[in-house]
Amino acid sequence: MSNTIFILALLFAAGATGAPLKKPLFRRGLDRIVGGSDATPGELPYQVSFQDISYGFPFAFCGASVYAETWVITSASCVQGDLFDHPDYLQVQTGVTDLSALDGSEQTVILSSIIQHEEYDGFSMANDIALLQLSSELNFDTNTQPIAMPTQGQASAGECIVSGWGTITEGGSVSDILQKVSITYISDEDCRKSYGEDDIYDSMLCAGTPEGGTGPCQGDYGGPLVCSDGQGSKYLAGVASRSYGCGRPNYPAVYTEVSYFIDWIKINSNTA
Repeated sequence: MSNTIFILALLFAAGATGAPLKKPLFRRGLDRIVGGSDATPGELPYQVSFQDISYGFPFAFCGASVYAETWVITSASCVQGDLFDHPDYLQVQTGVTDLSALDGSEQTVILSSIIQHEEYDGFSMANDIALLQLSSELNFDTNTQPIAMPTQGQASAGECIVSGWGTITEGGSVSDILQKVSITYISDEDCRKSYGEDDIYDSMLCAGTPEGGTGPCQGDYGGPLVCSDGQGSKYLAGVASRSYGCGRPNYPAVYTEVSYFIDWIKINSNTA
């Protein structure tokens, strides 16, 4: 059995034991950004590949974002279960565009600890955010840079970019090239029309296109949604959390809205 098929079988088995959801939400696995285009080296220096090394080789299963020299931000759902207890089985890789053709610009660091939000709810996906502490410092350079944070309570709007490694169609084959796609912020009111009044919290953010065809899918979760403020500066607006399918019409992806968690991030990373 190939490594890919073996891991896919494990993921399906793990998913079968999870709590029932109101809608079938695709989250962890092998299918990722749909409708995207290739990123160029150094274009998204904040992008992190979050990898499991317990299989004896690096398996990229989630995304993340560079926050500080020894801290990375991802989703709580990416580190639930057995992974939470074994940070040394996990590593992050920054500065990489093509996962199949490493060129020396990448930095690979094993985790030292995981801080999952204490009020994370795996059913509602509330508070879906986590901090990954690295065992050594990242060296900031052209290909590895932290992403700016919003202020506490800052509202997001306008055009944003979501990125990650993976397929261009739901259920398609995996791409080793980092993908990016531009999507639009969608109001909580409009997002609730798709998912339900009780399924979208104020601390969640939705983004996509009404016609579908773009957005994250399994394997991209934990990765960055980066928006621009009124002056054109980029900041981490969201952490990819869940979606109904992959870029389906009228079902935008749902993100953890980072501006609701700035105080939590600073306190738990000792960067306040």
